[in-house]
Amino acid sequence: MKTGQIAGAAQAAPIVALADTGQGGLEQADAAAVARARAFAEPLLAEQPLDTGEEAMAHADGVAAILREIGAAPAMQAAAYLVYAGDYLTKPEEVVAKGFGESYASLVSHTRKLVQIQRAARMAQDKVLGAEQRQQQTERVRKMLLAFSRDLRVVLLRLASRLQTLRFFAASKTECPHALAAESQQVFAPLANRLGIWQIKWELEDLAFRFMEPQQYRELARALDQKRVEREQAIEAVRLRVQAELEGQGLSAEVQGRPKHLYSIWKKMQGKNLPLERVFDLRALRVVVPEVADCYGALSRLHELYKPVDGEFDDYIARPKPNGYQSLHTVVLGPDGRAMEVQIRTRAMHEHAEHGVAAHWAYKEAGARGYAGVVAAGDFEEQVAQARKAVLHQLLAWERDFVAEGAQAGQTEGVFDDRIYVFTPQASIVELSAGATPIDFAYAVHTSLGHRCRGAKIDGQMVPLNTRLKNGQTVEITAIKEGAPSLDWLNPELGYLQSQRSRTKVRAWFNAQAQAQTIARGRELVEKLLQREGKTAIKLEELAARLGFKTADALFEVVGKDEYSLRNIENLLRPPVPEPDQDEMLAQRRTKAGSTAPRGGVLVVGVDSLLTNLARCCRPAPPDPIAGYVTRGKGVAIHRRDCSNFREIAQRSPERVIEVEWGATPEKGGLYPVDVIVESSDRQGLLRDVLEVFAKEKMNVTAVNTQSVRVPRGETAWMSFTVEVADSGRLAQVLRAVAQVSGVRGARRR
Repeated sequence: MKTGQIAGAAQAAPIVALADTGQGGLEQADAAAVARARAFAEPLLAEQPLDTGEEAMAHADGVAAILREIGAAPAMQAAAYLVYAGDYLTKPEEVVAKGFGESYASLVSHTRKLVQIQRAARMAQDKVLGAEQRQQQTERVRKMLLAFSRDLRVVLLRLASRLQTLRFFAASKTECPHALAAESQQVFAPLANRLGIWQIKWELEDLAFRFMEPQQYRELARALDQKRVEREQAIEAVRLRVQAELEGQGLSAEVQGRPKHLYSIWKKMQGKNLPLERVFDLRALRVVVPEVADCYGALSRLHELYKPVDGEFDDYIARPKPNGYQSLHTVVLGPDGRAMEVQIRTRAMHEHAEHGVAAHWAYKEAGARGYAGVVAAGDFEEQVAQARKAVLHQLLAWERDFVAEGAQAGQTEGVFDDRIYVFTPQASIVELSAGATPIDFAYAVHTSLGHRCRGAKIDGQMVPLNTRLKNGQTVEITAIKEGAPSLDWLNPELGYLQSQRSRTKVRAWFNAQAQAQTIARGRELVEKLLQREGKTAIKLEELAARLGFKTADALFEVVGKDEYSLRNIENLLRPPVPEPDQDEMLAQRRTKAGSTAPRGGVLVVGVDSLLTNLARCCRPAPPDPIAGYVTRGKGVAIHRRDCSNFREIAQRSPERVIEVEWGATPEKGGLYPVDVIVESSDRQGLLRDVLEVFAKEKMNVTAVNTQSVRVPRGETAWMSFTVEVADSGRLAQVLRAVAQVSGVRGARRR
């Protein structure tokens, strides 16, 4: 039994007809269009080798022939030439669109991208083993799913191309790369099976088997070929007898001899540890009848004619397989005493078994008119969308098969456990992380849709926005014209968002709003200062540049955060005052007799009894790192080392910087004033709740200043507190307690 060309111009598989008519793109081409596409491609492809060694033009001819053999329309055959010609064009999409139309250009673009993804995945697999290899294969399957959701034609072209590649290796008797053969067996053949293109499926499996297990392939082929003629004659004799007997019973039945291809035989021998003579379905019949009752009637008559083999009967009609498969399976001893498998099913069961859900739908809905018989264009488009969705459901089922096979092979980790695939109302597929919600779905489709999302339907039913999505569901989002996300979405206990990508987008929206509020507050403070100074004619961008900022908004932001003192702007606006001679002295000594400690509990290193003052701009307190700046006439000003004002004046006059340290005699009984900034959503009782926290922590508040800023989603309160602390290290603990107050967004030291 040798693999070879697909016999005859078979009737198009339902998925092929769906691709030809349901994409709404390729014009209904004829043989002339195929010839025109071939003539366009030939100068580009002639004598150009592919990476497999096959000539590009011969490969394109082979792909077009395979598409013709499975019943694809001339438009699909023409596309085969244009896809490969695209590899040798500078701007393939533009050239193909101009010469053949946008639909062909789209097909060329998508197919070339898919080829690149698969090639990169195979190259990666050659270099890695174990978990990384499985991850690459998983990603490859996902990319195929995504490509399929955009355009059914892409996958049909890839299936035909892969089959032609394997045929080339077989005909030229050259070695096929193991990764390519394995990919054909594990990815392409199951996909062809799920899509109902069994002609391609069995040939892909046999050729891949030939390259991956050459010794077993040759031995099995030789053993089968020796008995092939005898076996076919025996099957035909039994088929004719069973057909006549069932017709004699008044049953309208179609009896078929069912061939078994090499890989399927070998797989059964390996899976059940059987010798060749114990594989019962080497000789097999299939009986197709109109109704379910006829199945059992045919089974009864068959068991009267031939002796059934004990333990070899399965009723998949009463107990269907998980994928919906239904049929009666029995094994009987034929006239020569040899075992023979018989499958009995209805026509609807046969369509489902051969071609999956999409074909079953088409069989029931299209009726005698077929795919092209639907008159109303709108109705037809709706039916095509439903059929396409059914095929995508089959792909999801294929994923589950893939996972199950991995588990049997010892791969305990789920290959697809971390992803799910759901549909838009237009039957496009969207990939999400497991546990995703309708809001995650909305953000995956478009950020704007996520922001405006207010409701969702799953399979036509209204659901809460924190509902967990499952594989294969159809999700429809209800959105308002203009809107914004809710803060509740970021609450993990409510479960609205499961995707990190969605959470990032929501946080980015709120951060942008908070930044806008901060900039608005800073602008207001700067403009008020300019009014007081009578400098309203100054351009804000120029002012920011003179202060060392790139933009005015950058200046407003640090001012709004209280991270930049307005005193710096005042100093810039006011002309310098001439320094009197008496200010040449660097500091004033204390005149108070017996004083050994400076004011503020600060010691100037190497100098005794210098006048010191704690700077109001940064309000240092032990154990903050501090530095001194020698002022003109007011002694040494003590700043925190991270104070922006100190950095600026130290840069201008580094000779005035002096080393200082905290002394052992603090002022005011060990208490130092410190400024605290609290940002919160404004509400009644907010100030009282914050002050209660300070009181509970036994921290004295000496000054309070509050301000509210109105924003589109409410009001933001900015509160400034001056508190007395003995140790600034304890302040962090108090600020954490303040941050727990309802509505508070942040609490920090100024």
